[in-house]
Amino acid sequence: MLMRQLDRDLHPFGLSANDYEILVELSEAPRSQLRMTELADRTAQSRSRLSHQVSRMEDRGLVRREDCAGDKRGTFAVLTPHGMATIQRVAPSHVASVRRHFIDHLPADQLAALTASFTPILQRLGRIRDRD
Repeated sequence: MLMRQLDRDLHPFGLSANDYEILVELSEAPRSQLRMTELADRTAQSRSRLSHQVSRMEDRGLVRREDCAGDKRGTFAVLTPHGMATIQRVAPSHVASVRRHFIDHLPADQLAALTASFTPILQRLGRIRDRD
């Protein structure tokens, strides 16, 4: 229910939660680009689903694809200036939405308990991702 609400809160900006996640990943990546395979892994999407998602985002000028130099099979997803401006404009509202629907409803000790509970899991999954 939380994820659906966060997705609804992005709709006035013309974005879905998947769009937003891709924009975040690209905005935080070196040179604002990631190989499509890595982006699929980071967003937990199949290669096919991500390809369709990126195509829709290309149509809106948020991202573009570029060939990987030296690897004819590889393709980068690259954040466009419009995509960067969009994430910069939308991020404060999204953060406020997360706070309004989740963070602000938990006392500090419960947030600390959640962090303590999930940290070992995230660390393990991060190590597995880094090996792949």
